[in-house]
Parts: sequence; C-alpha cells; structure tokens
Amino acid sequence: MTDNAPLGTFEEQVMLAVLRTEEEAYGMNVRRELERVTGRDVAIGAVYATLDRLEAKGLVTSTRSGAGAASRRLFAVTALGARGLAESRTMRERLWEGVDLRPLLSLPGA
Repeated sequence: MTDNAPLGTFEEQVMLAVLRTEEEAYGMNVRRELERVTGRDVAIGAVYATLDRLEAKGLVTSTRSGAGAASRRLFAVTALGARGLAESRTMRERLWEGVDLRPLLSLPGA
C-alpha cells in the first residue's frame, strides 16, 4: 500500500468494522458496528460508497450470499487492505509519540 495514498479516517473505520463483523460483514451490519463503536449516526449511503471505493482500490472484496431478495453482499478485507490498515495504524502511532494532552485537559473549569 506504500505507493497509494494513506487511508482516510472513515475508510479505516469501515475496514475495521468489516473485520469486526467477520462473516456478517454486509453493509447494514457494518453500519451498525460503526454506530455502536463510535456512538455516531452513520448514513448507509456513505458506508456503501466507501465500500465500493475500497473495493475499486483492491482493499476489500465482496461476494454475494443467498439468492433473490435474501441475497447480501458480504465484504472482506484483502491482504492489500490489511497492509493499508497496518500502515495507517503505524503512522497514527508515530504522530501520537511525544504528544501530551494532560496540560490541555486540565484547563480551569474542565
């Protein structure tokens, strides 16, 4: 993934939700996991648009399960996607090295 742009925050969150939901990583379940973990409302359209973009980049794959109306598009993170997540995590950890928020969090009236 080193030759591609770093993952965006929402892309990273969607991919982590795919990993967390495992064999049940279909769009609505990914959305629910994001909302549960982040405590924020997430538009299903944003989830699907991000999943489509990640699939176009080769970071996730999708397959169809079931048939007809019960068919679901299930997503999985690829090896390239896993490398992208690892690089994103490493970059974020490097950025946090040496950062001390305590002085800012102990403001008067906090």
